[in-house]
Amino acid sequence: MTETTIRKPIRKAVFPVAGLGTRFLPATKAIPKEMLPIIDRPLIQYAVDEAREAGIEQLIFVTGRGKTAIVEHFDTAFELEATMSSRGKDLSILAPTRIQPGNLVTVRQQVPMGLGHAIWCARAIVGNEPFAIFLPDELMIGSPGCMKQMVEAYNEVGGNLISVLEVPEEEVSSYGVIKPGAKVSGSLTEVVGLVEKPKREEAPSNLIISGRYILQPEVMRTLEGQEKGAGGEIQLTDAMAKMIGNQAFHAVTFAGRRYDCGSKSGFVEATLELALERSDMAADVRAAIKRLAATFD
Repeated sequence: MTETTIRKPIRKAVFPVAGLGTRFLPATKAIPKEMLPIIDRPLIQYAVDEAREAGIEQLIFVTGRGKTAIVEHFDTAFELEATMSSRGKDLSILAPTRIQPGNLVTVRQQVPMGLGHAIWCARAIVGNEPFAIFLPDELMIGSPGCMKQMVEAYNEVGGNLISVLEVPEEEVSSYGVIKPGAKVSGSLTEVVGLVEKPKREEAPSNLIISGRYILQPEVMRTLEGQEKGAGGEIQLTDAMAKMIGNQAFHAVTFAGRRYDCGSKSGFVEATLELALERSDMAADVRAAIKRLAATFD
């Protein structure tokens, strides 16, 4: 039996959604930041749609206090659907918000101790399977989606994978950056090290980590004993760095666009660009942009 035939498929995905969203206050005082809409779909919906496209079956939300709206978004809204149906309205627009019974699981991160700790909170549900991680703040737009590109790469090489994007050298100090190895094949790059927010002159590459991961379950055992890192938090990057050299580790350069929707400017940019791609509103939005540009020029 070959390695390809015994490789476990990627069936589960972890969504760390316990963050406070302080950069978007006061909007996020009562609404989870993951529920802020890009046009007419909340951020979390984009990530879930991307996961489903990649063949992922079980969605694991690592939540915190005040995050119930995320789970309710993917529940059946009987009153809404009954009212729409009685008025002859099309219910297909709600189809992406429905999750099959048993396919959505939530766990609590009671204390905000970092991304690594949030992932570790899902250890019992992940079990002994490889799994994906989605950071919903990172809106990835492509065809196929970012995770589907990664799953296709995983089916080829196995091990651990992270999505990366090429950025100008002057921007590397704002991100986690990979140290590439000698093996490069198409969009796949061997990873031999990870550096968090290096100085421009010390950066090993200009390939930044961009919010999508496929990791082997052994990372949970690494996180179990992981000491606090940057910001006094348990960092996922530190745990991944310890796995390099012990398991295959590759980066997949995403063929698509990334929007940092954790920042206000990135959120606005994503909204405008996606609006300009929609036939039902592109003309009106383009006209509004021209009018506003002339006003504030």
